[in-house]
Amino acid sequence: MAATTTAPSPSHHAAAVILLLAAAALACHFNVAAAVDPKCHCPGGRCRGLGVNYGTVADDLPTAARSVQLLRAAGAGAVKIYDANPSILRALAGTGIPVAVMVPNEAIPSLASSGAAAERWVATNLAPHIPATRVMYLLVGNEVLSNRAISGSTWRAVVPAMSNLHRALRRGRGGILRKVKLGTALAMDALSASYPPSAGAFRGDVADDVIRPLLQFLNATRSYYFVDAYPYFAWAGNRGSISLDYALFQGGASSHYVDPGTGLTYTNLLDQMLDAVVAAMGKLGYGSVRLAVSETGWPNGGDSGEAGANVRNAATYNRNLAARMSRNPGTPARPGAKMPVFLFSLYNEDQKPGPGTERHWGLYFPNQTRVYDVDLTGRRPSRSYPPLPPADDTDSSPAWCVLAGGGKAANETAVQAALDYACQQGSGTCVAIQPGGACYEPDTLDAHASYAFNSYWQKFRNAGGTCFFNGLAETTTKDPSHGSCKFESSMD
Repeated sequence: MAATTTAPSPSHHAAAVILLLAAAALACHFNVAAAVDPKCHCPGGRCRGLGVNYGTVADDLPTAARSVQLLRAAGAGAVKIYDANPSILRALAGTGIPVAVMVPNEAIPSLASSGAAAERWVATNLAPHIPATRVMYLLVGNEVLSNRAISGSTWRAVVPAMSNLHRALRRGRGGILRKVKLGTALAMDALSASYPPSAGAFRGDVADDVIRPLLQFLNATRSYYFVDAYPYFAWAGNRGSISLDYALFQGGASSHYVDPGTGLTYTNLLDQMLDAVVAAMGKLGYGSVRLAVSETGWPNGGDSGEAGANVRNAATYNRNLAARMSRNPGTPARPGAKMPVFLFSLYNEDQKPGPGTERHWGLYFPNQTRVYDVDLTGRRPSRSYPPLPPADDTDSSPAWCVLAGGGKAANETAVQAALDYACQQGSGTCVAIQPGGACYEPDTLDAHASYAFNSYWQKFRNAGGTCFFNGLAETTTKDPSHGSCKFESSMD
């Protein structure tokens, strides 16, 4: 990494001072260093940039102390962590950086059923770090409404858990914790409709029992509805009707959208998504609850077949978002309304499951080098950034899913279990590798696993199926078909 610009030593000569100030201004204006000093664009360092999600599902990550340095170098105005990691909270002590701490999903039922459990959680996880660490938000759960497996145990426990934690915060440490705002991070799938924005509405299975009490709590405590909003996924699933430029905050007037219900004009996809949430809240009688973006961003890489996931688009999205929020916060439905916004994420996290995009959202690689330059304060002139690489669209060639490691099973038991899972999903996934089938030969675990993984991925990827299988599978652009055995491709 290049070094940050440092302040010159004081001089007793006025001419020298003027030259040094001019040089510093030029260094800020044309700064292309990997670590950008926020003071270049923020006199006295007072202005703050977008927040950043700091996940740790990766190996060989830098220490928490070094990670905090990287956050500050990028101009991050806040940080969100996915637990109450004491090492991270200690590293943030004395920095003044606002912090959002998350309560794990599995802790919600016990916190909902016991005020004493909530007091213990606060005393153990938050109280030791406040006020040295500036904890501003406590988020109770992460996208709980996206997981139907916990609907019975957790969905309706979210608000009772928040209520118990709210009381615990008001009592703890003589009231010093009472300023912490409570919320929960929900994905866009909490809505049943989001287009046009004025038609936004919450799902029928959660609107009355979960969302309405949540909005009532947020309204009463002057807190925020936290939403994870990703234009990338909306665009990737609707490329025929949504332009890439519109998703990246750079669409021309011809791509602007006028909501027929409100007459409001939209210049980018994120605003559409956020105003759909605003409309949905309004339909439940809580249209004035404040909004926060707990996650957003764009993937800087992905598997073959994952369109638009590249460094060029990721840098464009995040730079434009930072600039837009610094100039013009709010949305068409709420012009000028300030809202916390957290980018995902600090690092490319190589141990996250799922498709390749899941492991490619970071501002930094784990080795601490920048994936691309970005000033999260939004004050850096666009012309001062170095050129970006070409888009290198991963959707331009056919792709297949095969056994990882060169097609050789390192753990035969795990591969057999993964093969069985793929074949049990139906839709004729493994017909061709049954005796007499076109792909039965060679009759080996390795060959059958590659066919099963690919067949599963091609049949189910549009419904969420991934080429991962706990790290046993990988995508390839080399056709694994052989003889009369045809492997379906992503372009078929």
